[in-house]
Amino acid sequence: MAKSSSAPSSSVSAKATAKTANVAGVDTPTEGVATDNDASTLYSYAWVGVIAYFIILIIYNAYRIRMAAIDEYGPVIHEFDPYFNYRATEYLYEHGAKAFFEWFDYMVWYPLGRPVGTTIYPGMQFTAVYIKRYLLDNWSLNDVCCYIPAWFGAIATVVVGLLTYECSIPCNSSSSLAQWLMDLIWGGKSETTPDNRPLALGIFSPALECATFAAGMMAIVPAHLMRSVGGGYDNESIANTAMVLTFYFWVRSLRNDNSAWMGALAGLAYFYMVAAWGGYIFVLNLVGVHAAALVAFGRYSPKVYLSYTLFYVIGTSLAIQVPVVGWAPLKSLEQLGPCAVFCGYQLLRICDYLKGKKELTRGQMFKLRARVFLIAGACTILLIMAVAPKGYFGPMSSRVRGLFVKHTKTGNPLVDSVAEHQPASSRAYFQYLHHVCSLAPIGFIMVMANLSDSSSFLLVWGMTSYFFSHKMVRLILLTAPIGSTLGGIAAGRMFTWSIRQWWENDGMTDSEDSASGGQSAKAATAAASKKGIKSKKPIRRTTSSDGFESLAQIKSSFGEILSTSEGLLARRTISCLLLVLGYLLGVNFTNYSWRLSQDLSNPTIIVKARLRDGKIIKLDDYREAYWWLRDNTPPDSRIMAWWDYGYQITAIANRTTIADGNTWNHEHIALLGKALTASEEEGYEIARHLADYVLIWGGGGGDDLAKSPHLARIANSVYRDHCPPGDPTCRAFGFIDRQGTPSPMMERSLLYRLHGNQIKKGVNADKEKWEEVYRSKYGRVRIYKIKGVSEESKAWVSDPANRVCDVPGSWFCPGQYPPGLANILSRKKDFAQLEDFNRGEADEEYQKQYFEMLNNPEKAQKLARQVEREQKEKQAVEGGSEAPPRDETAKKKVDEIYNTWEDTEDTTLMWSLITNNQVDDLKMWLEEDPTVAFIRSRDGRGPMWWAFEQRNEEITKLLMAAGVPHSDRDAKGNTPVDLLEGSGK
Repeated sequence: MAKSSSAPSSSVSAKATAKTANVAGVDTPTEGVATDNDASTLYSYAWVGVIAYFIILIIYNAYRIRMAAIDEYGPVIHEFDPYFNYRATEYLYEHGAKAFFEWFDYMVWYPLGRPVGTTIYPGMQFTAVYIKRYLLDNWSLNDVCCYIPAWFGAIATVVVGLLTYECSIPCNSSSSLAQWLMDLIWGGKSETTPDNRPLALGIFSPALECATFAAGMMAIVPAHLMRSVGGGYDNESIANTAMVLTFYFWVRSLRNDNSAWMGALAGLAYFYMVAAWGGYIFVLNLVGVHAAALVAFGRYSPKVYLSYTLFYVIGTSLAIQVPVVGWAPLKSLEQLGPCAVFCGYQLLRICDYLKGKKELTRGQMFKLRARVFLIAGACTILLIMAVAPKGYFGPMSSRVRGLFVKHTKTGNPLVDSVAEHQPASSRAYFQYLHHVCSLAPIGFIMVMANLSDSSSFLLVWGMTSYFFSHKMVRLILLTAPIGSTLGGIAAGRMFTWSIRQWWENDGMTDSEDSASGGQSAKAATAAASKKGIKSKKPIRRTTSSDGFESLAQIKSSFGEILSTSEGLLARRTISCLLLVLGYLLGVNFTNYSWRLSQDLSNPTIIVKARLRDGKIIKLDDYREAYWWLRDNTPPDSRIMAWWDYGYQITAIANRTTIADGNTWNHEHIALLGKALTASEEEGYEIARHLADYVLIWGGGGGDDLAKSPHLARIANSVYRDHCPPGDPTCRAFGFIDRQGTPSPMMERSLLYRLHGNQIKKGVNADKEKWEEVYRSKYGRVRIYKIKGVSEESKAWVSDPANRVCDVPGSWFCPGQYPPGLANILSRKKDFAQLEDFNRGEADEEYQKQYFEMLNNPEKAQKLARQVEREQKEKQAVEGGSEAPPRDETAKKKVDEIYNTWEDTEDTTLMWSLITNNQVDDLKMWLEEDPTVAFIRSRDGRGPMWWAFEQRNEEITKLLMAAGVPHSDRDAKGNTPVDLLEGSGK
């Protein structure tokens, strides 16, 4: 392997002079004479100073790029989850830790409530409170919470730089993957002699340059920005920092035998990660997989044993102290892997102890390990058989399971409804990583060629991060630090190599210097013999490195070619190209990241909008609606809204909500979904027992109506009669065309009635049941008061005697549903996850239908329309009348469409379907919206013209059956028949 070289400005001629003088036994002048070494040292210090300046600049920009939202909107909490985090932080600050962990909140998940202290990852709350109390007491708690993401984003940038530096220093980049494989085959470890010449102040190059580039990428890469902008007070904003800190201490502990104790620091950092975010499972498993990989490659050693043992014992001992985690590290299926690795390490240690006492050979050692592991495996199987039937092992969570199943969905419509849980596309990688995703693979290859126990962690990290982020787009944030690290290694090594072609004498590299080292060694041997020193005949030993001698010779020959004047010219030409290309890509990446940071900094609760006159405004409808609730409703008011808005309503309006983003109770959310997507009458009968007001988001891209098909699907997963039989994905509920025409089931729903009340033609909510009491300035939020609220149910729920405590006098006392909902609750069937070991045959059948319809939406839609038609026919027969004829309104709509000539997306799509003979897709579209058969483009031609032009008889008949004429003329006076006969103009 090529050794890491010294400073870019180091003088090779000075080295050669010193070597020659020393070999000849001549003392070199050291006092009063300015040598090349002095200049080299000066240049090295200057270079370190330049790098230090850029590092400071990077940290500053890492902070500034995250402040865009605060600069424009002020210290405002963003999104939905951060509002819960802020409310929990307030409670911790005002009531203390003991009350916090015993906090049962009855203002959420009404009427059940939620034990907040034992179901929250409290790391961020404690961090904010500590900063407020001990560092920034004069700041408001809101301001501290808003600034934390920006602070920790900058800290994460620094830690990624340290991590990259650690994995790039000579002692951690002196081997290769090929060398490891040869060692594994031959047995033992090859001794490597890394170039440990520091640049200055004990700092190594190119590790310093790699760290600088990695920090620069991490500072502004959008995958990191997406969860660390100012105001985004969410768990991931500090979890990313905790994660990379854990990884840094882990790789630092593997540097040498004296650093293994840093495994304890990795355990402490892991504890902070556990307290901060549920993604700690990824961190635990990643370290466990790396520890196992080291054993698999024959890299097990006392250093690795001590490091992993300290990490696992300290980290797990502290992790189980976090209430929301408990004993999960020792019981949950997705966390038992690292536990198995820990047990395996202890067995290996026992074997090493026995080997030392008995002085076993390699073959005997192999047999000993086999016996020990077979006995341990048998005992483990017996233990599992004893505890598994008692329910000791918990099932794998639906989100984790969704990362491994072959389907793109988990089988849980609640999880599947969240956009962040969908698979990532190649476009998403480029959007959030940009040029980093191009550099990272190069860095990955470079790490394979510059390997050690520490740097091998980057290979495991890179592969697992890509795998999981590909399965779930939300996890792209996991690729930010490893992408920046690998990208930084690639950029740093190429940059340093390019600079050295100009700064070192004649562009010589260390490879040439090391090549001449053989001659120097011979000269030294000759000099020694002259002094009477008897040289020993070298003893040749067979090692795995013997297989690389030919490669070394080829490399030496190649180095000699590059040392010629032509080789120097070629190297300097390539270096110029690399520097220019790197500069252009760097500028492009920087501009892209700063531009995208503006979009990522939108707080969601305040949005920018453009009025008809072109004026851009800041639309604050949502907060104003919550403030109205806070100021104009009784304190004990209960607000029914979809769970997305629960956190904001509770935190800003200080009112009780039915559900929020915690989503801990699938059945309760299904009840809420049923109330909103059932018929107006049925929805009212549920709502009057649970709420005093209903809040609807209307208008904008993601309002309640756009989400409503997911609501219906979730409801149907528990109330199986909610959607038509055989329609588990609830395709009967939704829009039937691109004009937003609702299906009959949607049109009957409570949500549609309240959403379009007195706005959409013919849509009116029952005034006997609902009173609209608030409509926001721009119509984004509407609030209805429920008439005829069941005061009996409200009083029953508020009575402490109707709560069920785990033990008398306990703080853990969940509420119950009022008796008025007994009838509807009797029809529910608790949802069974796919990973639930206790699910029955009925659940298996439901999941089978769910996936079948989910993967074949056309079939699901066709079945839903068929069921809807059968229900209409049945209602018509029972009513003693025929189905109503097509009304005049539909005919007027067809005439209007047919007489409107314009190029639209629909005309383009229609032309594409006909010219590509996509008959099935066309049939499906016509079934959903028969009026699209009459659309016409700007030249007056429509589907019938295109069908005749393509001589497609099947589509022509299909259009004729839909009533499309074939004798009308286009803008040039051509009929469809003219195009068939070839006489068209």
